[in-house]
Amino acid sequence: MTPEPKTSTVPCQGCRDGAGLDFDFSMAFQPIVDMETGRPFAYEALVRGPAGESAWSVLSQVTEENRYAFDQQCRVRAIETATRAGILDGPARLSINFLPNAVYSSLACIQLTLKTAAANGFPTDRLIFEFTENEQMADPAHVANIVASYQKMGFGTALDDFGAGHAGLNLLARFQTDIIKLDMELIRGLDESLARRTIVAGVVRMCAELGVEVIAEGIETQGELAALRAIGVRYIQGYLLARPGFETLPAVDLPAPQRIAAAG
Repeated sequence: MTPEPKTSTVPCQGCRDGAGLDFDFSMAFQPIVDMETGRPFAYEALVRGPAGESAWSVLSQVTEENRYAFDQQCRVRAIETATRAGILDGPARLSINFLPNAVYSSLACIQLTLKTAAANGFPTDRLIFEFTENEQMADPAHVANIVASYQKMGFGTALDDFGAGHAGLNLLARFQTDIIKLDMELIRGLDESLARRTIVAGVVRMCAELGVEVIAEGIETQGELAALRAIGVRYIQGYLLARPGFETLPAVDLPAPQRIAAAG
């Protein structure tokens, strides 16, 4: 199927109105915490089954034939469900995963998202679109165009799982998202590994020079959190602070040292 011209604003046939799915799903939300304030900077929308089943129960049903409709419906469900959960009651943003290979045209394939945001009173500048470098990219130049287009439209952009997958530094050299999310395997046992701390510190310095924010995800221990804070990572996501809440925005549970620091 040939991609539409980049200037088209007519939804492509593959994702028109998100129609074509023969399975249902919902969303869970996990906070990304600003450790300087102790409050959520954003909530990541995570796919779940209609009754809270695992992400795999949904993702295993995604095929080449329905991936375009699925990508569209993920955006719709994330915005609608987060709005019902009360995200607009505070300043936190909403981070939505998307499939770069399922976007034919950055302008055409964003139309349903814009329509959904407008219908829910959701400011588009509070939306972040994140993609993972673990997904093989058939056309990195097309992905760069998507990122540039989304940034021009006022959306935030994020590269997930940085440090794993198919690209890493080469991908960041090609284009710069607003945010990178450090892969959790790079974070695991950070406090006990000089090599990992040195690598993470180097990435943080590099991103500071590029004007890219850093989020560390998958944090499970206070040692990992303390090591990240010592390096200067501000935004943290992981079970230590909050597990995903099914169709709800879970409260943040800061460990005592960080709770005292945020209060001060």
